[in-house]
Amino acid sequence: MNKLLKGWLIAIALFANGAVWADTQPGKNYSLLNPAQPASTKKIEVLEFFFYGCSHCFHLHPLLSKWEQTMPKDVELTFVPTVFRDSWEPMANTFYALDSMGQQKQLHDVLYRAWNEENMALTDVDKIADFVAKHGVDRAKFTAAYNSFAMQSKVTRAKQMIRSYNISGTPTLVVDGKYVIEGLQPEDTIRALKEVIVMARKAHRS
Repeated sequence: MNKLLKGWLIAIALFANGAVWADTQPGKNYSLLNPAQPASTKKIEVLEFFFYGCSHCFHLHPLLSKWEQTMPKDVELTFVPTVFRDSWEPMANTFYALDSMGQQKQLHDVLYRAWNEENMALTDVDKIADFVAKHGVDRAKFTAAYNSFAMQSKVTRAKQMIRSYNISGTPTLVVDGKYVIEGLQPEDTIRALKEVIVMARKAHRS
């Protein structure tokens, strides 16, 4: 009797896993990027194209952050600030300036809250510099980094990626340069991300 029950439980588990896997398919949970883009790491690359003022990015952010804390060791998450219009560019500069100073992670949540909870449109460099200074960032060093040629080059690279990856909205996740996840609810986005990573891992091993 116990063996029979165990057999049923295994069958149910396999069916459930198969049902979840069947749900992850092109056109439903993800699309295929054509042409695919080369990854910049030997790990499974996950890119998040985002904008701090995007409410959908803001709602995904807590779940993505939680996932990041326990993501597999063979996965690498990279944030790409998206610039669809001129008013978005200051946040791209801000992201890369803070990153060069080793303080991007420290202010990532703060910037999201500023835009989405405090209704602060941080689009002017002086206003941004004042804001980050209030959160422990050296104002002069930040301003210098913000206006540097290196930051402009990184923003230019981000813009090129937006075109190469055919990004049309935020947030958009791209796994290994070919699996695109967009337009889902936050929970479904993370679920699809986990399943697509399994697919990418199998592709790495083949």
